[in-house]
Amino acid sequence: MDTLDKIIERISTEASGDDEVFQAFLQLLDHNVNLPADGFVIGEPVSVTAVEYDGNARRRLTARCIREDGSEHVIGLAEVVFPERFAGAQYIASYRKWLGLDSFPAEDQASSRHHKATSDDIDLSKPVELVVLSVKERTARCRLLESDRIITLRAGGLYDVFPGGIVTVKPKKQWRYGGHPYLSGKIQSARLDVQALGLLPLGLADMGIWDPREHYWGEEDEPVEEWAKPIIAHGSRPMFEMEQVLPGESGSDPFCDPISRAVDLKTTGENAEAKKVLMELCQADLRCLDAHSHLGHLVFDYYPQNAIRHYETGLRIGELSLGTDFTGVLLWGFVDNRPFLRCMHGYGLCLWRLGRFEAAEHIFEQMLWLNPSDNQGVRFIIDEIKAEMTWEDSENRG
Repeated sequence: MDTLDKIIERISTEASGDDEVFQAFLQLLDHNVNLPADGFVIGEPVSVTAVEYDGNARRRLTARCIREDGSEHVIGLAEVVFPERFAGAQYIASYRKWLGLDSFPAEDQASSRHHKATSDDIDLSKPVELVVLSVKERTARCRLLESDRIITLRAGGLYDVFPGGIVTVKPKKQWRYGGHPYLSGKIQSARLDVQALGLLPLGLADMGIWDPREHYWGEEDEPVEEWAKPIIAHGSRPMFEMEQVLPGESGSDPFCDPISRAVDLKTTGENAEAKKVLMELCQADLRCLDAHSHLGHLVFDYYPQNAIRHYETGLRIGELSLGTDFTGVLLWGFVDNRPFLRCMHGYGLCLWRLGRFEAAEHIFEQMLWLNPSDNQGVRFIIDEIKAEMTWEDSENRG
């Protein structure tokens, strides 16, 4: 069988109406793409049941789609948006590219409707794994771990549940109310495993080279601090700026965004409303790192054991972009790096407060390497952590 690249090349060089070429492409899809598959048409969820070639030079390939109301429609395949993590996404992307369209069209996840879980998606006789998207007092909006289909969970013990976490639930009952699916049951366990979430890593923009010889390390007559010496000795490194995801941001007014609104609410003592705004951001896109960091800020003063879950979730999601051998620099001066650095800082402070000194030291040393400018003041506390001074003793001494 022809490979994808060969077929795309044939489509590009041969007549657009060549049945043989398009039939080969359909055969490739048939062997590599499982249908039905969830997709979107103008933000509306549909189930794609078949991809066909009808010889129409304008539409070329078509998709047979079923809407939530059960009605069936046939439209051009290029009009269907599939999630990038969909198994057949690369094939559809290549077809769109040949048409001169964006491989993966932009989709406003914050405003799009979602595919809903059905009775066929859950076996009530077996534990079910759910990805938590947002949490309220008595319910949690979730999606099935192996798909993007959503469901609302009603269960006790939601105080241990956090956006980005995976819960294993022993299901009791499934029903629909107001057209939305619900599930009740008992939470058996909760864990953080961002690798299992199927998230697309945030982009890293190349910002040039960072040269320690051009960095300000203090006045000329001042000795270089010990923590800085290995960083300087390592030499130049590439700089990057991490993509920032912020659903609902207003491009026309950079000072009017959901994070700023949440901060203002917290400042005026309206923590419940601030939490609601931040939870909605996580529900729209779990890669909104600033939502995780500010959820941590909401409870940091009184419940570090809860705050650490939010900070670590944001940190681990950001690390998906860095890989295991990242040696670059993420300077605070590039503003889109700040959500990741905030998560990292909050996580390290929680580790310290909880008496996990070695882990806290490791995190803060990483931060100094990532951001040698140290805008968050790690250099002022790392010696106390190395000496295993408690958070309380440090606060009292200050």
